[in-house]
Amino acid sequence: MTPSNLKGIEYSGEFIKSFGGAESNFAIAVSRLGHRSGWFGRLGKDPFGRLILKSIRGEGVDVSRAELTDRSPTGFMLREIVSGQSSVYYYRRGSAASEIGPWHIDEHYIKQARILHITGITCAISETARDAVYEAIRIARRHQVKVSFDPNLRLKLWNLEEARKVLLPLSEEVDYLLPGLDELKLLYETENEAEIFSRLKELNAVSVVKGGNNETLLVEKGEITSCPYEKVDHVIDPVGAGDGFCAGFITGLLKGYSHIKSVQLGNLIGALVIHTEGDWEGLPTWEKVQAIWNNEVHIER
Repeated sequence: MTPSNLKGIEYSGEFIKSFGGAESNFAIAVSRLGHRSGWFGRLGKDPFGRLILKSIRGEGVDVSRAELTDRSPTGFMLREIVSGQSSVYYYRRGSAASEIGPWHIDEHYIKQARILHITGITCAISETARDAVYEAIRIARRHQVKVSFDPNLRLKLWNLEEARKVLLPLSEEVDYLLPGLDELKLLYETENEAEIFSRLKELNAVSVVKGGNNETLLVEKGEITSCPYEKVDHVIDPVGAGDGFCAGFITGLLKGYSHIKSVQLGNLIGALVIHTEGDWEGLPTWEKVQAIWNNEVHIER
């Protein structure tokens, strides 16, 4: 829920309802870009849970392994922008999502995929959710399914020391690591970018670092390649841009693009997302991406 004005939560009487989540944003983006995607998780059997499930399904995402439960409610989040500064307040302890565990993970479902995408947010919401992520990775490994990982560090959900103990070992287990540079500085406990990239070169993963100096950096086989950002004249809402980037990059791989062209696609998707309010509403279709790349003129009427 977001205040309908700029007064902030404390002084607002009207709120706008929406939903978002790193993994569901990602799944919706992949679907809009023309590929099959699935999202699995747990939601409360309540109006919010039903809204989310129907909305994700309506975007063409397979939700056949998602569950509605009457044991616990759908997670809740408030977001405000006051004096140009965005703040988020989470109410996720005891939520349906936090109760997911390894026993909920369907091996047959994961083994059909080409890529399993996970984020650090699931690891942060409970120990059983963390175990579910570990189980999903084990299944993916068993069936030669590639794993992509966005650390998505959220320090309002857990402390930095706990996050390091989980996210750094996970980074060594995946095929594609998609962190932000600011996250890496916290996780690696250094402001020295040379040291950070030296650590990334030691990983088996192809790493793509968001949030550099007007560039995204691809780290592969000991080499670093720069890919400039797509320029944006006016930022409406930056939330969801990172998820859009990840989806663009992975979609590029699904389309058989090179890693650098996949990064370019990710940069474009991330830039388009921030033109619109909301976590996923501004995600483009593949037709829109093609129109932009082909410099097609928009016809208003």
